[in-house]
Amino acid sequence: MQQNWFKFDFALATKLADYIGKMRKYLKCREIFNDIIDQGLIPSESTFHILTVAYLSSSSHNCLEEACSIFNRMIQLGGYKPRLSLHNSLFRAFVSKTGGSCKHHLKQAEFIFHSLTTSGLEIHKDIYGGLIWLHSYQDEIDKKRVESLRKEMHSKGIEESTEVLVSVLRSCSKEGDIDEAEKTWIKLLSCNNNPPNQAFVYLMEVYSHDGQPMKSLAVFRGMKEQVGSASVTAYYKIIEVLCKARKTELAESLMTEFINSGLKPLMPSFIGLMEMYSDLNLHDKVESTFFKCLENCRPNRTVYNMYLDSLVHISNLEKAEEIFNEMYGNEAIGVNTRSCNTILRGYLACEQNVKAEKIYDLMCQKKFDIESLLMEKLDYMLSLRWEVVKKPISMKLSKEQRETLVGLLLGGLQIEVDEEKKNHFFHFVFKENFGIHSVLKRHIHDQFREWLACTDKLADDEDDIPCQFSTISHSHFNFYAEQFRAQGQPVIPKLIHRWLSPRVLAYWYMYGGHRTSTGDILLKLKASKEEVQRIVKTLKAISLDSRVKRMNRVFWIGFLGSNATSFWKLAEPFILDDLKDSLEAGGKSTGGDVGTENIDFDIESDSDGKSSEYSDNDN
Repeated sequence: MQQNWFKFDFALATKLADYIGKMRKYLKCREIFNDIIDQGLIPSESTFHILTVAYLSSSSHNCLEEACSIFNRMIQLGGYKPRLSLHNSLFRAFVSKTGGSCKHHLKQAEFIFHSLTTSGLEIHKDIYGGLIWLHSYQDEIDKKRVESLRKEMHSKGIEESTEVLVSVLRSCSKEGDIDEAEKTWIKLLSCNNNPPNQAFVYLMEVYSHDGQPMKSLAVFRGMKEQVGSASVTAYYKIIEVLCKARKTELAESLMTEFINSGLKPLMPSFIGLMEMYSDLNLHDKVESTFFKCLENCRPNRTVYNMYLDSLVHISNLEKAEEIFNEMYGNEAIGVNTRSCNTILRGYLACEQNVKAEKIYDLMCQKKFDIESLLMEKLDYMLSLRWEVVKKPISMKLSKEQRETLVGLLLGGLQIEVDEEKKNHFFHFVFKENFGIHSVLKRHIHDQFREWLACTDKLADDEDDIPCQFSTISHSHFNFYAEQFRAQGQPVIPKLIHRWLSPRVLAYWYMYGGHRTSTGDILLKLKASKEEVQRIVKTLKAISLDSRVKRMNRVFWIGFLGSNATSFWKLAEPFILDDLKDSLEAGGKSTGGDVGTENIDFDIESDSDGKSSEYSDNDN
């Protein structure tokens, strides 16, 4: 294509795209697909089909969305009628998602259903069930659409499966439709003597909506009799229902039963109890529940904030200050807008102006929003002082933030350029449904909050933190672009030997590392062989021996056996407390990246370069 004599050959491009697509190399296939369109041509039906399947075969981020985009263009741009198998494959991909993450696929699922109908293709019962399932997870249920789908199933002689009935119950639980829920429950019992656990939970929710908490409790007891035991989600729901109904003795009794059952995690139910006690001004019980929670669960910022609120409410400022400092000093917990406003409220109420001003400075630095009433008190307090109004706090990266960024960059953090301002910014990407990243993203969001773009500064609800967020563009970040992103390509700085501190290694491990089932530690790195060798030599200089394996486009630096233990001793002080059990060298792995378990550091390289191995002594 780069030759001046090149002429685009549609047939050749189609054959090449289809061949590469069948090998599941969707990026290369997409490149040729785009070239065909750029020539003003429409790709063949086979190319559309193969590229869609190639995207579906990958678990990478946004691949399902891209598959849907190609499928839609196949119909709208190419005028083709996709095969039944392609419709079904896309639908299976939707329903394989977890409930919360599948919600935004409903519109696409309806489009596929419409395509099946207009093409005269057979609609399998799983399509009906999957579409009703997707509807049941929406925030607002389209009851008419669900009813029409069920009627269409009945007209075709398709019986409603247990999964469909459970989806209907889920819809009823959101709408509080007790009549439809009871009818569905009877149907469910008639076709299944042991309904799924979640069906009991949805029925409890329906009765709760109708203001009948004791009926919810009866359903819970019935679950224990029918199934033999209650699930964790069932305990969550019944304790939540009883707390909302202010049935304190029953809620406490169920919580004791839950703790004694050995089921975990217990945290959501502890939070429900603390909320109830706080609303009832039973602050002594808030405190006792907080400490009981710490005995049974890992520290959690939500329960700390609730206890802090309680202490400030009863004016126990000495204890409140102690709890706030404990939160601030623990990276796994940290402080946020809510906790800072709470302690600030306490200081202002007790006229501890010096301490209030320190919290004010911290909130300005972190760009936390200050409650309007507190801001009025602060303005008055500051107006009484003789000093000139303070200059805005200049933004500056702390030593911890600088080391964290280096570790994340080694682990694959993206650095982009703002073409308008000519400055760079960081784009944080965390893996969805990956336990280690779900903890790490909360911590990184807190650590760099003052640097985040306004659209990415979320409310204090940690569960709402997305898997991707970006910083503002800033001149401070240009240095990192020069060092790690020369001419738009990832590189390893020549001075990396000065920067491989224990904190850097810890964040590299948490963001781009993996612990194998045998307890070895692997670090992922995108770099040239020479750059990897430079890092290996630097690690050896600090008594960390390692082996390296290349897998496709990335290298894995492996710390095996006693070397993994040595690495862990160095990095462990900077590993987040909530991740230490998952990442500690040795023992059994609790899960990790797909594909890394098969890396064998003793096998030499293949001739095609797909994988290779060398030690730190290679030249």
